[in-house]
Amino acid sequence: MSTADASRPFAVVTGASTGIGLELAKRFAAGGYDLLVAAEDERITGVPAQLAEVEAAARVEAVRVDLATAAGVEQLWATATAGGRAVDAVAIHAGVGVGGEFVENDLEDELRMIDLNVVSSVHLAKLAARAMVERGEGRLLFTSSLAARVPAPYQAVYGATKAFVQSLAQSLRQELDQRGVSVTAFLPGPTDTEFFERAGMEDTKMAHTSAKDDPATVAAQAFKALQKGRDHVVTGSLGTKLQGAAANVSPNAPLAKAQGKLAEPGSAD
Repeated sequence: MSTADASRPFAVVTGASTGIGLELAKRFAAGGYDLLVAAEDERITGVPAQLAEVEAAARVEAVRVDLATAAGVEQLWATATAGGRAVDAVAIHAGVGVGGEFVENDLEDELRMIDLNVVSSVHLAKLAARAMVERGEGRLLFTSSLAARVPAPYQAVYGATKAFVQSLAQSLRQELDQRGVSVTAFLPGPTDTEFFERAGMEDTKMAHTSAKDDPATVAAQAFKALQKGRDHVVTGSLGTKLQGAAANVSPNAPLAKAQGKLAEPGSAD
């Protein structure tokens, strides 16, 4: 992308090869943005063609990069800002889950999840926020989860990573509000994506619920909240929104028990 062609605002969307991330990229394209989309898997290379079907005027570049590494985050930001291009919005969405019993799960898998969900979010947000503050404008969108609001047995470390992201987003919102940078977090519930398969949770009740949300609906609500400058939004169906509201007032112990029944390995049988 050349600076001379920058007549549209420019956004970076991570984790954009499938699911909610891909749908977010579609919303940005339809909303008038040019895009840099990023993911680790090779499917990211086909995303520009998919977005061209949504909005032919959008200029889209894809980069395949491992954001669980510092080098990957730096490579992404260098690509985004090459030629002096200003970044107007960043959707920090890339993340994974690891399901199962804490004492049985592989430590390396969980530490890598922390690197991607937590460390890379801080790293990319630092790069983006500094540049946006210098310009006096910009938007940051963080993907949190309903798992940030309730105890998450059998997703203990995943839930903790999302609680970190939620706290980071809402803290940064207060810090950056008077400096021209808007920060929004969105909290999806169970969504019809590859999440459960990748997290090793195919045998859980949670994975097999018929109440999983449509990723396009989740992304549309998140993008709308970002554009309106909202603090946060629980995305998805009315049922998911009611779960989010209940999490604000219910004691943790019964919430933990209920979540554990849904996420326990073998619970789908």
